[in-house]
Amino acid sequence: MERSQWGTRAGFIMAAVGSAIGLGNIWRFPYVAYENGGGAFFIPYLFALLTAGIPILILEFTIGHRYRGSAPLSFFRMSGKKAEWLGWWAVIVSFVISVYYAVIIAWAMRYTIFAINQAWGTDTETFLFADFLQLGDVPGQTGDIVWGIFIPLALVWAITLGILLAGVKKGIEAANRIFIPTLVVIFLIIVIRAVTLDGAMMGLNAFFEPNFDAIMDPSVWVAAYGHIFFSLSVAFAIMITYSSYLPKKSDITNNAFITGFANSSFELLAGIGVFAALGFMAAQSGVEVADVAAGGVGLAFVVFPQIINQFPGLNGLFGVLFFLSLTLAGLTSLMSITETYVAAISEKFGTSRRKAVAFGGGLAALISILFATQGGLYFLDLADYYINQFGVAAVGLIEVVMVVWVLRKADNLKNHANAISDIQLGGWWKFSLGVITPIVLGYMMFGLLRLNILKGFETETGNYEGYSDMFTLFGGVAVAAGALILGILFSLGKWHKSHAQFEEEK
Repeated sequence: MERSQWGTRAGFIMAAVGSAIGLGNIWRFPYVAYENGGGAFFIPYLFALLTAGIPILILEFTIGHRYRGSAPLSFFRMSGKKAEWLGWWAVIVSFVISVYYAVIIAWAMRYTIFAINQAWGTDTETFLFADFLQLGDVPGQTGDIVWGIFIPLALVWAITLGILLAGVKKGIEAANRIFIPTLVVIFLIIVIRAVTLDGAMMGLNAFFEPNFDAIMDPSVWVAAYGHIFFSLSVAFAIMITYSSYLPKKSDITNNAFITGFANSSFELLAGIGVFAALGFMAAQSGVEVADVAAGGVGLAFVVFPQIINQFPGLNGLFGVLFFLSLTLAGLTSLMSITETYVAAISEKFGTSRRKAVAFGGGLAALISILFATQGGLYFLDLADYYINQFGVAAVGLIEVVMVVWVLRKADNLKNHANAISDIQLGGWWKFSLGVITPIVLGYMMFGLLRLNILKGFETETGNYEGYSDMFTLFGGVAVAAGALILGILFSLGKWHKSHAQFEEEK
């Protein structure tokens, strides 16, 4: 069976960059940098990019290209059943993320419409939680479907699955060729306008002013590694799947460097735009930037609508552009996340791409309706916390330890990459993967466990956010543990005969 391929190298890079550039680049990175030393944060950030981000990208690009399969098939071809479960674990983590990530894109899509006449009013926080999300009082109870979220959610899935049905070249590549340039142009317009606002320099000073004392704090370095790790879409099974569609003659190392630095460039651009706008808001309100700075959902759906309300003209246009940029960034990532399990299902069971999209994508779309209910935000918060904290980071840690130390495949992969790449891999790559990354990710996992125990003591129930035992167990712990258990179970079945045979190069 002939494998799908990217039409051009640029098409692959745009798809990889599109996967890496997501909602976190816009609403997470600026605040992480600001909280961890401002301009000085770029020192640990760049170090983390060069010693963890790009080395893992090279690793995953090489695995996908070398073994020509989805993450489970690539690991199976690498070392049989003892490695296949790791690929399935990553795929199921991606599946879980896709079901709630789609809902956040639906919010952004709906807010693009609200922005036309600032339908969110003056009290943007009340509008978000009470009017738009119609958030219930009791975490763990679904309540009714919120149709204002359900309808754009259905549209998000229709667009995503429609693109995936068209295939790798005519679907994913073609969509990214439109979405990524459009996203960059839109965000450049936003940034240019933001930096010309009154108070913009106050925001940029807050963002860039270096606090060199901060970089002596180990937690700042952990924050840098943590952000790079989550930002580049590594350990989601995405980059292994995408690189498996590369032609045999592909410059893997160069592609990884281009992808890594393109993602970081967009993050820097996002930081400039976000903090210029926050500086404007602080100046308008007569407060310090620290009083208005925020990250995550609060920044995107509470603070930014407030900023748009205060714009000195063309409020609707810039509001539409901002939320359209969130929508596009989300869609390019959702496509890549969904492709991981579409490819894995198709290869494991020998089904057509159409059937794999219908089953895998259809199931994800169906489950995501849970997050379009009145209790949806609580389910989203809990699932996101546990799958990110104890899914993605754990997969990444075990992936590098398995490949480098247990399976001893680093030299084999290095030779494969060097044979087709301009930039040759040497001791830096093996040392980064074999020593630096496991130590940092291990320290991160230990820190997360410790932090969760401490946070538990701060709440009445002893759980994250004070949620009930039952809700925490089934909405969070079971989700994270279930991803690993299902990964092991999926690996027990046989591969379809068209994918079972693979002759490894020596």
